[in-house]
Amino acid sequence: MVYAHRTLVAGRWREFSLVEQLGNIGSEVGRALRWRDKDDKLSRGAVDRALELFDFTLEDPRWHGRLKEISRAREVFCDAVFGDNEYQSSPASLERYFLHFAMAARLREGRRAGRTP
Repeated sequence: MVYAHRTLVAGRWREFSLVEQLGNIGSEVGRALRWRDKDDKLSRGAVDRALELFDFTLEDPRWHGRLKEISRAREVFCDAVFGDNEYQSSPASLERYFLHFAMAARLREGRRAGRTP
């Protein structure tokens, strides 16, 4: 299998907290949704990368107790992109969900670097 995130496959992904992992997934989800009606190739690439990151996260043994939440987020994303939008999610609602993780990861990184918010 060819991975878009080759360096993460080597184990680096498992160094990230769940918040950081979901924040990174959210970046790809946002790219996929922004490009959806503009450039199919760019959108599809972002969709593939987001799904790859979801799968890396689901394979991380630390999140065994969180699999339901992570897999549901993946399911809602897939439904919005490939399905009939059964969950009635919008690009804005998906962005909002993942934005919280990105903001929390940024705050955590700032604290690690000794910066205060």
